[in-house]
Amino acid sequence: RDLQTDLRRLREMCISVSRSNFSSVYGIKKMMSKIVSCISGIIFGVGLSVSNMINPEKVLGFLDLFGQWDPSLIFVMMGAIIVSAPVFFLFRNKNKPLFADNFSIPTLKSIDKNLIIGSGTFGIGWGMVGFCPGPAISSLALLNTYSVYFVLSIVGGFLLTEFVNIIII
Repeated sequence: RDLQTDLRRLREMCISVSRSNFSSVYGIKKMMSKIVSCISGIIFGVGLSVSNMINPEKVLGFLDLFGQWDPSLIFVMMGAIIVSAPVFFLFRNKNKPLFADNFSIPTLKSIDKNLIIGSGTFGIGWGMVGFCPGPAISSLALLNTYSVYFVLSIVGGFLLTEFVNIIII
């Protein structure tokens, strides 16, 4: 009889705690989302560093099809696919992520001028300097002035885009 009473009290206490701490549970969920994002970013950055993809010469060598072509970027991409494909397969039928209320899926499905101009600008910039945002941010850890200028240019581009959108809209 004492065991049943203790179990009932424990159950009531758990229900009471869970009801009163809903906001803290939600806070833990948001915090876990940030922690997982941070860990994922660190793993991504380490992978870029280990594969030397933070070196713009590597990327430019990959884009130089008719000169000294460097196919190592293909192997980095294949490695990423081999690691991530099983995870995507396991989570393909999930209704929501582990630490968020829903998936962030773009709602815009059409190809418009902003998409074309933005992707074209990104591609031209990537081809000119051999950096895209991920490797550029990862290479900041090396205190490379080239990387610092590039990341500052990215921030400037974001601000310029916001300014232009305010004027146009």
